[in-house]
Amino acid sequence: MIFKKGYISIVFCLLVFNVFAVSKDSLVVYNATQDIINTMHNNDFSVKVRKPGGEWKELFEYIIKVDQVIGTGHSVQNASMASFDFSGTVEVAVTSNKGNINSARVRPLSKGISTRIKKNTLYFNLIKPANLSVEINDDIFHNLHLFANPIEKDVPNPKDPNVIYFGSGIHEIPNQKLQVPSNKTVYLAGGAVLKGQIRLDSVENVKIKGRGIVYQEIRSGIRIANSKNVEVEDLFASQCFTGGSDGVSIKNVKTISFYGWGDGMNVMAANNVLFDGVFIRSSDDCTTVYGTRGGFTGSCNNITMQNSTLWADVGHPILIGTHGNSKDPDVLENLKYTNIDILDQKEMQVDYQGCLSINVGDNNLAKNVLFENIRVEDFREGQLLNLRVFYNTKYCTAPGLGIENVVFRNIDYNGKNANLSIIAGYNEQRKIKDVTFENLKINGFLIHDEMQGKPKWYKTSDMARFFVGEHVEGVTFKIK
Repeated sequence: MIFKKGYISIVFCLLVFNVFAVSKDSLVVYNATQDIINTMHNNDFSVKVRKPGGEWKELFEYIIKVDQVIGTGHSVQNASMASFDFSGTVEVAVTSNKGNINSARVRPLSKGISTRIKKNTLYFNLIKPANLSVEINDDIFHNLHLFANPIEKDVPNPKDPNVIYFGSGIHEIPNQKLQVPSNKTVYLAGGAVLKGQIRLDSVENVKIKGRGIVYQEIRSGIRIANSKNVEVEDLFASQCFTGGSDGVSIKNVKTISFYGWGDGMNVMAANNVLFDGVFIRSSDDCTTVYGTRGGFTGSCNNITMQNSTLWADVGHPILIGTHGNSKDPDVLENLKYTNIDILDQKEMQVDYQGCLSINVGDNNLAKNVLFENIRVEDFREGQLLNLRVFYNTKYCTAPGLGIENVVFRNIDYNGKNANLSIIAGYNEQRKIKDVTFENLKINGFLIHDEMQGKPKWYKTSDMARFFVGEHVEGVTFKIK
């Protein structure tokens, strides 16, 4: 099934020919159709890319909404987004159409991208794919989200009866919902905008892929429910949700939300879920792992997020454990977060602070959790970590059961805005046990039990500005 500009068609999209024609040069750009130009363009930036010494190719700059918290209120701001595919080396030129550039940075800072400013244009090179934030004059709410993808492989045949294919242009679909059957591939080509939610309900063997966009105004743009063997790759959407499912792979997907309850990539009562290379900027928690919640029942096992970038304009970058089944308790286990950049957290409510948070309620037990190789930049407001067995009566029907065997390895925080982090159990039956910090680095200093400069009467946690409260046992800080 082929869709072109919202109508059923059997015309092969010219975009596919363009991709194959350009891919020899290892640089692919996607042009916007007139309907997209008329309704979705942001003129804050003009962005061009080229192979070294080659011809500049213009990108289309989409308008993307983000959430700015001002005091206790929220204000929606218009940021920008552009994307392209490449291999090898590419030169990027970002022109600010609002005036001269006084300062600029490209994040994550761990990428080490050097920039050059000439009047109102910023230049830099990329040697590998990356999901980036380009920020001019310290403005993070009117920034450019630049998604530099690898060269696309395995583009499906539009004439394949098992492929639901959307070519370039805006696509309206009935009831703004695309119900995907089993054994199908949904493909959104670069330059395609789908004004509808992609829904997987009790299906299996489904792929959702492409360089296109699920329209940002569509809440929970990609929803995976009670399904098996699902792959989602490369798309942009507001949110990407997984509930009651098994065997889900989400790779190089980008989500940005701007409305209330705008969690990025939630997992509820699901098993064997992999997030790889995702970018999440959210107006609530970036990513969560819960047990029973929202009609999905059961525990979570084997959830991995790796090689990813998180930015929480509200709430937590990572949250585990709040929701479950207090009458038939859930276990959240074998959770792994590795090689992650956290760009920001902004949360005024102390109960919901913590870049790395395990807050168990509803008789949940969280155990065997690894946070590894995580770089945390100077966030606006919040805590570096928050581990609590708690009873939040607003959302829970019982306190959590416990937190066990948590490892923080190679966590590197650089900043000055972190509030006091908290590690606290609930009572002697609901404890936190065995929390290990290996190579914890804060503002360049390694924090460990034998560190120089720590008075003997200090707790090591004092040196990290962590409060370790009651009903906690087995907290160690070491270097390896």
